[in-house]
Order: sequence, then structure tokens, then C-alpha cells
Amino acid sequence: MKQYTNTHEWVELLEGKAYVGISAHAAEELGEVVYVDLPSVGAAVTAGEPCCELESVKAVAEVNSPASGIVDAVNEQLADSPEKAGEEGVWIFAIASPVLAEGLMSEAEYLASLE
Repeated sequence: MKQYTNTHEWVELLEGKAYVGISAHAAEELGEVVYVDLPSVGAAVTAGEPCCELESVKAVAEVNSPASGIVDAVNEQLADSPEKAGEEGVWIFAIASPVLAEGLMSEAEYLASLE
């Protein structure tokens, strides 16, 4: 089950890792993503802090981590196909042994917050 931040990131726990992506709302606001500045594998990330950037035809947006931990994997497909970063279910990076941020929302709560 995905959980969402108020800054439009999602996190999904699978097999002890936290997979992180951006919400459909964020993707719509950004428009076509043309470049993804991925975090480095092995880098420490802190919940609520910026850890990578998405560059679109409209703007550059920071991606805040919804969990603290160490980056265990990055989605290498995004280097060649950055536009996929905004597609439903596409993760940007994964965190090993994550500690989730407080205040994460369910999908229903997140969608209600957009209204």
C-alpha cells in the first residue's frame, strides 16, 4: 500500500525496502520530465529532505524523501527515459531498512488534501 507526503511523493514498502516515486498530481503539475538527477546508491537520505531533482519543460522540482535510510537502488531506466518518472507506479529510488516519515497519508487522505 502506497503512502503519500504533502509534497506529492509516494512510498511503498516491498520486501524491506521503501520504493519512492512522485504522485500523479505532481507529474501533471510538472509536465513532461526531461531529466532526472538520481541520488547516488549508498547515499544517506533523510525523511522530509530533498534527495534528487526532476527537470521538466516547465520547472525543476526537488523530490523529498518520505523515509530516512540509505539509497539501495535507483531506477536506471530513468536516465534514458526520464519522462517515465511521472508515470503511475514508476519508482525513482529505493531505500534499504527505511524509517518512514511521520504524517504520511493514505491514498484517500492524499487525494482529499488536493481538493
